Amino acid sequence: MASFTLTDLGNRSGEVVEAAFRGPVEITKRGKRKFVLLTAEQFDRLVQGSAQRAYRVEDLTGAERDEILAGLDAVVRDDGRNE
Repeated sequence: MASFTLTDLGNRSGEVVEAAFRGPVEITKRGKRKFVLLTAEQFDRLVQGSAQRAYRVEDLTGAERDEILAGLDAVVRDDGRNE
């Protein structure tokens, strides 16, 4: 992800906007991320994808349950390697 400071945003706005066309851009202040600049299309995709649904375990098929358990196992295995 491209990164610019708030000062860069003021002084090099064209470059910041061009970077945002390629992907999200973080805007930092005093070394800490404060904002993320997205295109409207990227934002719309993010918002549309945020609709979450909840399911009960009892409603899952066997294949769905197996897929979820395999994913959880992978996360647990990954977690141990990244410490």
